[in-house]
Amino acid sequence: MIAAQLSVGFLPLVDAAPLIVAHEMGFAAEESIALDLRRAPSWSSVRDLLTFGRVDAAHMLSPVPVAAALGLGGTGTALSAVSVLSVNGDCIGVSNTLAAKLRAHGHDFGFRDARAAGEALIAVCDQPLRLGVPFPFSMHAELLYYWLSALGLPAPQSVDIRTVPPSLMADALKEGEIDAFCVGEPWGSMAVENGVGTLLLPGNAIWKFAPEKVLAVRSDWAAAEPDLLGRLIRATWRAGRWLAEPGAPTLAAELLSRKEYLDLPPEILDRALTGRMVISSQGEERSVEGFVEFHRGAANFPWRSQAEWIGMQLAARTGLDRTAAARAARGVFRSDLYREALGPTRADLPGASSKMEGALSDETAVASVGGRLFLGPDSFFDGRIFEPSRN
Repeated sequence: MIAAQLSVGFLPLVDAAPLIVAHEMGFAAEESIALDLRRAPSWSSVRDLLTFGRVDAAHMLSPVPVAAALGLGGTGTALSAVSVLSVNGDCIGVSNTLAAKLRAHGHDFGFRDARAAGEALIAVCDQPLRLGVPFPFSMHAELLYYWLSALGLPAPQSVDIRTVPPSLMADALKEGEIDAFCVGEPWGSMAVENGVGTLLLPGNAIWKFAPEKVLAVRSDWAAAEPDLLGRLIRATWRAGRWLAEPGAPTLAAELLSRKEYLDLPPEILDRALTGRMVISSQGEERSVEGFVEFHRGAANFPWRSQAEWIGMQLAARTGLDRTAAARAARGVFRSDLYREALGPTRADLPGASSKMEGALSDETAVASVGGRLFLGPDSFFDGRIFEPSRN
């Protein structure tokens, strides 16, 4: 069978791995598709490539399709998140000046306690905190807003959120344009490598199981090309399953390091893939379980409740009606299309398409098609539980 070519936009980040691996390791070819991977310089570029039909699919920030459904972002094009490409994978980092203040305050940079880190950060800031995020509608921004607001620093009123492309985050820190950032790897590690920043927290210290990137397509394309869409979903799912194997990180880091992808040393990329993070230029190391996840715990499943949480967060800070936002958001994460695509595989799919977010503190068996599915911890740092609507 002649392979059908699909163009896919991506940003040079570790969590683009499922697309790169699907292409390089032959999982796309097994589905009789060829991926034309197109690297973009910023998230606005990726969004525009997709919405204007320059690519068929995209590696996308999970809130972007939800924002589009809420009329935020100005694209006017309906987007669907047909699978989750990655869970977690972000770092919060601070400038060396701010790191020195935190150490003087007694913070130990333990890299796991979001409450302690946040309270220390608030205590040493004597002016509005300038925070860099890769895009206004991103899990990076939502994690920061949630974290700081829960600790009594109302966001966005008391912080200055600035948009900085991931690859320029270290430069913005060096030039004094921002005091801190939340960004996907390897760009937090590059701030450490360049000697301009210190890592304060992994994103999963705030939410243990945050959907970071999704496989996004235009909704009209999904309806017109169900067969191609199914092949693409299966190829990236198989790539994610491979990435979860014990020996995968070393080879994955080599693949991602190639010039056409991230063009960075594999040893830098290996940090995120293994969860062995170097947090400062002094070589301090921290081990983070589940730093980034591509498969385990139904990581690829597009839970409608996750979309609803994103929608409610966006509505809360933009003044939209929360009930309407929740309703619109639920329809963006297409668990129906995901189920249809993976039906012929050995994937053990959840019995439900929505769940309580933040309710699991330990690995838990859940109802599933095959009866073998365990979900990992998904708790929020402050113990809150998000209950999705029932309609």
